Amino acid sequence: MTTLYLLGSAAPPVLEIGSVIEAAQGRGYDVCLGLTPSAARWLDPQLAELEQLTGHPVRSAYRAPGAGDVWPRADVALFAPATFNSLNSWALGLTSSFVVGFAAEAIGKSIPLVAMPCVNSAYAQHRALDRSIAELRSMGVSVLYGAGGFVPNPSGERWPYPWGLALDEVDDVRNRPLPGP
Repeated sequence: MTTLYLLGSAAPPVLEIGSVIEAAQGRGYDVCLGLTPSAARWLDPQLAELEQLTGHPVRSAYRAPGAGDVWPRADVALFAPATFNSLNSWALGLTSSFVVGFAAEAIGKSIPLVAMPCVNSAYAQHRALDRSIAELRSMGVSVLYGAGGFVPNPSGERWPYPWGLALDEVDDVRNRPLPGP
């Protein structure tokens, strides 16, 4: 079975993560769920249920030095929803959260990565977002943003998040060779 690390940050689509886990499991993935600390707080009432659903602990913090890993090795990772903060931190190598740290390290370990932002149109106007997306793409990350991926919604509005597109891309990248350095 293929192990998928599903990584999420605190944006409204993270509240749908249970159904996304089920959809990924339906595609044959063993799912391990990692969350930013804020996303974990949002999902706190559901964490035990999500652990039961995945069969793995939900992680939102780095493990202690010397502690064994509680997850199997990742075959592929999906970082969605990825907020403005998480994307910019990841592109800059600022790894203060477990999920951003894993994603940054996964690039060096050649673990196939898919990211799908969740930003509103106001954030999308900030130049750092385009730079970060370009930087991540240059490192081999498949970033679903713009046509064929996530399209920013107006500030204050919530549009359906295209989870199906993200899972389709995960299916594709796990079999695609990563670009060289």
